[in-house]
Amino acid sequence: MAADQMIDQGKRNVLGVLVNVIDYAAAAEKVLAAAREQRPFALTALAVHGVMTGVQDPAHNARLNAFDVVTPDGQPVRWALNLLYGAGLADRVYGPSLTLEVLRGCAAEGLPVYLYGSTTETLDRLVPALTELFPALKIAGVEPSKFRSIRPGEDVEIAERIKSSGARVVLVGLGCPRQEIFAYAMRPLIDAPLLAVGAAFDYHAGQLRKPPAWMQKYGLEWLWRLGLEPGRLWKRYLLLNPAYATRLVAQKLRLWRAVPPVPATERPATFAV
Repeated sequence: MAADQMIDQGKRNVLGVLVNVIDYAAAAEKVLAAAREQRPFALTALAVHGVMTGVQDPAHNARLNAFDVVTPDGQPVRWALNLLYGAGLADRVYGPSLTLEVLRGCAAEGLPVYLYGSTTETLDRLVPALTELFPALKIAGVEPSKFRSIRPGEDVEIAERIKSSGARVVLVGLGCPRQEIFAYAMRPLIDAPLLAVGAAFDYHAGQLRKPPAWMQKYGLEWLWRLGLEPGRLWKRYLLLNPAYATRLVAQKLRLWRAVPPVPATERPATFAV
């Protein structure tokens, strides 16, 4: 897609979290440009849960606001940008779909990719699924989550493994907010873009069923996910969704001032790997 057709209007304040008014083409190009230039870069795709995690945790909010790009992953986040700022976004920038856009570019340009997170079982399914979609794709390495806190010095060891693999793009699938904390902490150590891509690993590995297109269009993906995993997700959706809507109306009516915190500058001392 030509540059003049891309939507890239910078960041806007949604409940204190700075979210980019951006489309798939512009977001993918930003990632690929960082990969070509071998420079640090961090992107995450936030749905309502991701935004509300920032609202409820000021330290995490500051980390999110230090990301290079935060895309409107969920339809309600896109609606917020349109409601508050007249952004005119016709579509969200969904993590699993953006992942495919980036991988398509990586395959075309010969940029190797590193997959960090999830389980060995999921990665074993994911790699052949991705190489079937993109036969020219180079997988530089894969590393499952250890599901524990990092040991002293382990962040440097992980960064060295990624760098020695020759990877030019790193996909991180640890779940929210672990993946954002990981990407934020690793950004200074790796001269490559890190993408926190949420459920993309599970979706593209065939481990998680996608909702029907109409549910995605009307912002009902949360209802589909709730039906699949009610025990794990009921608090996320049944408590956070109404809180998000209430705060959004308050911000629109100027009854509540959502002040973005100053972006974080210090790496967290501990985080999950």
